[in-house]
Amino acid sequence: MQVWDPDRYATHARFVSDLGAPVVELLDPRPGERVLDVGCGDGALTEKLVEAGCRVVAVDSSPDQVRAARQRGIDARVADATALAFDAEFEAVFSNAVLHWIRDPDAALAAIRDALAPGGRLVAEFGGHGCVASIRTAFGEVLARRGIDADALNPWYFPTAEEYRDRLEANGFKVDSIRLFPRPTPLPSDLTDWLQTFAQPYLAGVPKGDRRAVLNEMRQRLEPVLSTPVGGWLADYVRLRFAARRD
Repeated sequence: MQVWDPDRYATHARFVSDLGAPVVELLDPRPGERVLDVGCGDGALTEKLVEAGCRVVAVDSSPDQVRAARQRGIDARVADATALAFDAEFEAVFSNAVLHWIRDPDAALAAIRDALAPGGRLVAEFGGHGCVASIRTAFGEVLARRGIDADALNPWYFPTAEEYRDRLEANGFKVDSIRLFPRPTPLPSDLTDWLQTFAQPYLAGVPKGDRRAVLNEMRQRLEPVLSTPVGGWLADYVRLRFAARRD
């Protein structure tokens, strides 16, 4: 199970919201419009929508992250993205770095469609096909040595642009733009911090006494691939960014 700790997130994952500015630009938030932020985290990026003059409701499945967002003065609520309790209430839905965590993408798109008013727009970015491929491959090798099936623990959904376009259209959206692109991402701390922040479902499948050894082995395997000449780390992110409208 993936658990989000606001303090750990702020230390090791602030780049997620910092790199979300182009998604906000694609949304082109307008003063006075009602916007739903799906997967707001601690609200750092949601604040940009509020600053643009939008009337924002933010939802996240993590109670701790919702509490952190509320501390910023955001109307944040605990909710499952596949079961949103809104009916044609929003002119726009915004989501950054969230949809790859949802293993039932059609349920999420249906819930988002229902939350949008007719003609309302959905703008989002999340992990796409090939995202963190090196990390996923390394987990497969490291866990296989311990008799553990890494594929069964994989928490992520990384579709191609073509696959996701089809899903959007099947769920009542007209796609205005969609593209898949690599975005190698500098990490603010060690790779093992990233793994403990974002890859908890993999580690949860390992006996507690063996988890440190798994982290060390992952670091050793990935150092030739993801470390930088100055001693930092790059995660091999691939992003899928799109804009669509409810029919």
